[in-house]
Amino acid sequence: MIDHRLPLRAVVPFATGSIGMGIWVTVPGILLLYFLTDVLAVPPAVAGLALLIPNIADIVLHPWMGRVTDTDRAAVGHRRRVMLVGCAVVVTFVALFAVPAGLRGTPAAIWVAVALVAGNLLYSAYQVPYLATPADLGIGYHERTRLMGFRNTVITIGVLLSGVVAPLLTGTTPDVGDYGRMAAVLGVVMLAAMLTGILGVARLNVAAPPAPAPAADHRGGLLAALRDRQFRVLTASYLTMAITMSLVLAALPYFAKYELGRPELTPALVALFMGPAVLTTPLWVLAARRLGKQRCLLTAQSGFVAGSLVLAFGAGAGLPVLVIAMALLGVSFAAMQLMPLSMVPDVIAASGPGGPARAGAYTGLWTAAEATGGAVGPYIFSAVLLAGGFVASTAGDQITQSPGALSAVRYGSTLVPAALMTLAALLQRNYALDRPTPAPAHSRR
Repeated sequence: MIDHRLPLRAVVPFATGSIGMGIWVTVPGILLLYFLTDVLAVPPAVAGLALLIPNIADIVLHPWMGRVTDTDRAAVGHRRRVMLVGCAVVVTFVALFAVPAGLRGTPAAIWVAVALVAGNLLYSAYQVPYLATPADLGIGYHERTRLMGFRNTVITIGVLLSGVVAPLLTGTTPDVGDYGRMAAVLGVVMLAAMLTGILGVARLNVAAPPAPAPAADHRGGLLAALRDRQFRVLTASYLTMAITMSLVLAALPYFAKYELGRPELTPALVALFMGPAVLTTPLWVLAARRLGKQRCLLTAQSGFVAGSLVLAFGAGAGLPVLVIAMALLGVSFAAMQLMPLSMVPDVIAASGPGGPARAGAYTGLWTAAEATGGAVGPYIFSAVLLAGGFVASTAGDQITQSPGALSAVRYGSTLVPAALMTLAALLQRNYALDRPTPAPAHSRR
């Protein structure tokens, strides 16, 4: 494979596409659980299930979408047709928050769950071929890191801006209409970014042409990915990280309101988390060249655990300490996004000559793990809230939560993530494929 140097005129629009993906992941991740429990009066147990059950379908949908995009690439030479269909996810994004008047409690949860099922299917149609692109291209170990470094910087900026702007658009005491207007504004941005990403994929395919995909039956692609030991290890660790990160994002509005006593601080917490991630992503790219991706990822996981343990002291730790801890989480988050996503193409490239033809299968399983983590994290946090006796409410209600509920907010958003990230690091230590020239495929089984 020729190791091309990718031009910025292709890399930048490709990375821009991830802004739309970042909005889909971040805004529901931060606001949807809170929207259900504190605006639509959905009990925590029901709210958690409304987010969890629709995402169970992703275990099937994403791998199936991987097979679809592999087949489409074999037929037409690229994956962009499937991505174009995926742009319709914008409609379901708006529907998540545009809950009809009069729907509250369980009926409102059902509305959100149905919109989430449709949205996850369309999102996978964009995400799977998008993330399969680096494995398609004629590039090597370090250029994959460079490409994903640009992508990671841009998506983190998108996460930062959407995570800050969305709460600002809804206001400090929002109702359902405020959430619907917020979704409509951000939906326009999503669509523009995702269409730009498709343009970027087209330019990348010209700059570093993929090897022709064989017109073959791709039914064995999923089995090949599942049999790949290094892929299983990497995916298990990433699943645990995805659970942790989605839990933290879902907990931020609760931490701001019930631990710090200032719900308007939610955008500031997002900025403290994502700002350092944006600034340090280029540094992590350089660190990966010198130290290797595996060592950088393990370092970031350890940093995340340390920051979470500091946050467990809550408001009593003092604002400066909390700011430093949130910044440490953000620095760690940057590496935990960059390293695994640049490792997946390494695993695919090392799987043998037919690896790129199965990139969609690998990526479909990978994104299924990511989507599952995105659902399980808020569900775990909602379960912690339920155990603590947290009481749901509608917009404008003044509810005094019990000491147990307040403890559930504090420790559910700090100690639980620390424990989960420790597990992710233990799993990650079993990954053994981190070298510029990968070992032969038979040595990884």
